[in-house]
Amino acid sequence: MAEVSGEAPLQVSVVAANHEVWSGGARQVIAKTTEGEIGILRGHEPLLAILSEGEVRVTLVDGKRIVAQADEGFLSVENDRVTIVARAAELVS
Repeated sequence: MAEVSGEAPLQVSVVAANHEVWSGGARQVIAKTTEGEIGILRGHEPLLAILSEGEVRVTLVDGKRIVAQADEGFLSVENDRVTIVARAAELVS
């Protein structure tokens, strides 16, 4: 799905058990679930998935990327809001 100029970005939150790791607007989120790797864009259907240990890659609105290393947890998508909650997580780039 191509982003149309002026559309609101995904609202993304990456949270560890005891602190917020990162939050902000993004074009895309890629994360590893127990069912395999998943990519999230605007308009994604609602989803609740079990997060596997691995990288969470977020492409920002300006095209830059951030990467967080996350332990097990869960990933939720609803109304262009992506919430990733992990037992532990930290930014690696």
